[in-house]
Amino acid sequence: MSRSVRVVWDDALTSYDFGPGHPLAPVRVELTMALARELGVLDAVEMTGCAPATDDELALVHTRDYIEAVRRVSATGRPDLLHGLGTEDNPAFTGVHEASALITGASLAAARAVWTGEAEHAVNVAGGLHHAMPSAASGFCVYNDPAVAIAWLLAQGATRVAYVDVDVHHGDGVQAAFYDDPRVLTVSLHESPQTLFPGTGFPGRPARRAPRSTWRCRPDAATAAGCGPSTRWCRRCCGSSPPRSWSPSTAATATRWTRWPT
Repeated sequence: MSRSVRVVWDDALTSYDFGPGHPLAPVRVELTMALARELGVLDAVEMTGCAPATDDELALVHTRDYIEAVRRVSATGRPDLLHGLGTEDNPAFTGVHEASALITGASLAAARAVWTGEAEHAVNVAGGLHHAMPSAASGFCVYNDPAVAIAWLLAQGATRVAYVDVDVHHGDGVQAAFYDDPRVLTVSLHESPQTLFPGTGFPGRPARRAPRSTWRCRPDAATAAGCGPSTRWCRRCCGSSPPRSWSPSTAATATRWTRWPT
């Protein structure tokens, strides 16, 4: 068994489940792991478990108020539209905090393994929730696991982190988190924002800390005063907003970590 590659996995990572019919179905990671086992990919790597990210770790990126809001939704299953929880993209469900914190903990475990030298490469196949903002869920993403892992690396003393996002959607949440931090390079390769969520990431038009695309009308918004952090609802109640297609592809891709020589 080679210790140069580590796969962080726990069956509980599939508990991040927005319900039947939602595009971000946990079966995608179940099938990924099943195929990897069938092809013998996992025979040559080290498999480890993970623990949920703590509130202090989540607070490296997310506001305390938002973490508490996610906890309330997690306990009751009731929507909190002010924080983007309970929309069509991000349905509210009991256990959402625990499921989201575990995915973040898996990405932290992968980053920690590379940082400490325990592994040269590490991956969390359930990670990549790159749309979540500091105080709002967005685009199927509740906690931003890659951003939290990057923030943890910076807290350990990392001076150069390259984040390369190859998802079909713009990695707006990670970019927003580190836009003004010279230690972090964010590169996102995605389809045209003219036709795909989140509507940001145009060449030569970088988004600042809080991209406007994260502030959209809630389902009950009948007036301009009803706007708040949500997701697709702008197409239904904001006549001035450009139409955006909703790709059935997932918003998440595996979070991988590799350490290069300095």
